[in-house]
Order: sequence, then structure tokens, then C-alpha cells
Amino acid sequence: MYLILVIFIFIVILYLYLVWPRTSAREQMERFEHTLFAHRGYHCAARGIPENSMPAFRAAVKKGYGIELDVHLTRDGKLAVFHDDDLMRVCKSSESVENLTYKELGRYHLLDTKEHIPLFTDVLSLVNGQVPLLIEMKIPSSSTAICSALYDALKNYKGPFLVQSFNTMGIRWFRLHAPKVLRGQLSDNLTKKKSKEPWVLRFMVRHLLTNALGRPDFISYKLADLPAFSVSVLRALAHTPVAVWTLRTEAALEEGIRCYDMQIFEKQNENY
Repeated sequence: MYLILVIFIFIVILYLYLVWPRTSAREQMERFEHTLFAHRGYHCAARGIPENSMPAFRAAVKKGYGIELDVHLTRDGKLAVFHDDDLMRVCKSSESVENLTYKELGRYHLLDTKEHIPLFTDVLSLVNGQVPLLIEMKIPSSSTAICSALYDALKNYKGPFLVQSFNTMGIRWFRLHAPKVLRGQLSDNLTKKKSKEPWVLRFMVRHLLTNALGRPDFISYKLADLPAFSVSVLRALAHTPVAVWTLRTEAALEEGIRCYDMQIFEKQNENY
């Protein structure tokens, strides 16, 4: 019985060590509480405003919403604002951002509009600190070169921002090289999806067991996959801020506002 108790205590301590976030930046996180982030900008395809486009970001700024956006690193080291692993859904091409230079990306239009894939630096110039930014790093390989490029772009930016990624190694990079930057671990029920990533790795990220590497300041989790045990533990014991995504209905938005700290949302058919 004593041995079982010792083993149990050891497992609990190990678990808490693995999932525990950074808590020393909690005061800096307070400014982002109750922020509504427009998912990929305040976009509406029916009105000719594609996701992750300059018009979508202008619309978010006009409404006073924070902006959630995604960045990839092009072959020539530019930060391009785009979500998907390839261009097929949005630009009707099987190419990926990582395999093209930014000049080559200029051949493509977003969702049959005149809009092109923006440079991250152009988005920074547009927003200019008017609303908070929630920046997701897309890291499709073992290279974390995007992290240093992103940090270089943000060094002199005066507005509020957060960085996040599913890839914990990106979060770890900021922990080691830019600890003042507020960082978040993205996750959801990753093990129910088909993926090229090993199941064990997806299991660990799903349950936030990789937090020991990145020590995130906040968790960004899919609302449909909540409640999740590790998220509940961190909220209860460490008071960890949680952002929820993607809220596409009034009911989801109400739940996100009522139960969590930051909300990543989309609204349809509004008057822009």
C-alpha cells in the first residue's frame, strides 16, 4: 500500500512538472483578458473580404477587434500571412508557402479576389498597435527558423501581441531566446485526427505534457474539445489564461466569453 502511494505521488508530481506553465508573466497577460480576436482577420468571403487579407485586417481594426493571424516562412526568408499547409483551398495551387519565394507567391490571389498573400511586416504597419495581435507560427518541419524571423520583425513593434503554435519547439525557442515575449501552446483533440505527426507526440500536445519544454503563458484550445483535463487542472491550480477557438455561432461566443479568458471568433453576414 505504501509503495502504491509513493508511486501515485510520484506520477502526480511528474504530471504537474510536465504541464506546468510559466506564471511569472501573469500581470502582463492581464491586458489581454476578455479580448475578442477576429479569426484570420474580420473576413467575409461573400463580401469579397478573404481571410488573412489586408481588407480583413483593416475591418478588424475598424471594429476594434484583436486580430488572430498565421505566419509561414517563405523560401527566401519572408514572413507571409497565410493559414493552410498548401495553397489549394485558398489559391487553387498544390504549392506551399515554404517552397516559394514571396515574389512567386505574388502570382496567387486569395479566394478569387484581387487580394494577395500579405507580408507580415505590412500587417504590422497597418495595425500599428491599434489592436492586439495573436500570431500563430506555422512550423511544418523541424526547422524553427521562423521564430527568429518573427522575433526580428517584432523587436521594434510597439503594439500588444502574443505568439502561439501547435509546435512546442517554436514556443521553446521563444522561451530560450526571447523570454519577454508572451507565448501560448495551441492544442485540441489532436489524436482523433489523421496526421503525419507521431501519435505519441500528438497525445502529449493534446494533454499539454510538452509544456515542460515551452512553459507557455497561456493555452489556446479548441472550444469543441473542452473541457479537457489538463486545461482544467491549469485553470484551477495555476490560474492559466485560456483562449478558445473558433467561435462561429452566438452560442459558442457566449460560452467562450462566459467560461474563458480570450475568444477567437468569426461572424458571418454582418455589415462591414
